[in-house]
Amino acid sequence: MGTGRLYAAVAVGGFRRYATYRAATAAGVFTNTVFGLILVYAYTALWDEKPHLGGYDLAQAVTYVWIGQSLFKTLANGGGGVEGELMERIRTGDVAVDLYRPADLQLWWLAADLGRALFELIGRGVIPFLFGALVFDLALPTDALTWAAFLVAVLLAMMVSFGIRYLVALTAFWLLDGTGVTQMAMITGWFCSGMVLPLNVFPGVVGEIVRILPWSSLLQAPADVLLGHADLLGTYAFQAAWAVALLAAGRLVQSMATRRVVVQGG
Repeated sequence: MGTGRLYAAVAVGGFRRYATYRAATAAGVFTNTVFGLILVYAYTALWDEKPHLGGYDLAQAVTYVWIGQSLFKTLANGGGGVEGELMERIRTGDVAVDLYRPADLQLWWLAADLGRALFELIGRGVIPFLFGALVFDLALPTDALTWAAFLVAVLLAMMVSFGIRYLVALTAFWLLDGTGVTQMAMITGWFCSGMVLPLNVFPGVVGEIVRILPWSSLLQAPADVLLGHADLLGTYAFQAAWAVALLAAGRLVQSMATRRVVVQGG
């Protein structure tokens, strides 16, 4: 099997694996829809007080909510990606078996995570978004090119998300328990990705800082593409730059960790 076909098969396996969790998927759809409703009414109260906050009108703000709910599990902002399994395999030492595979460790887990993310987007993200579109007046584009551009931004967001979570997972090589690091990364991701509030509404220096961090590639960037607030090429370049930087950092840390495994293993 060629290298490309191998990683494609891993991605397909990741998709099929998560597709078997039907009850969990149904519960997730329900949860995302409920949280979407809560956020919509909170945003409505806020935008009633400050119309056009962050450059969004109310319809765009409500649309932003449902974009966030459709991408929440896709980008594993609340955990639940493959990094949890990788951390467990590092803790138990099973990662040594992974290192003997005729495949690159990082690319293997990237392919598996992309398969998972694609399933979460289709299986858990579409229904809450359609619910929002049917119940509320959303600011949705009518041309196919904008939707296609949005999906490209989502794919780049998946790459950035994996890059962040892979680095978090690799800390398990040095820590006995990665729970604390995982929780810190999750909270940071919620705040800095715009999952709580659009990053456009953050004032002053705080707003400038959060908009240049990698987490802004996850939700804010795709949302602005769909809402027509983005410089398309600039947004893609920003996301791609962070994806390359994070994957390169992951490669470096992986190399250090692999040497650690070899030393400890004799």
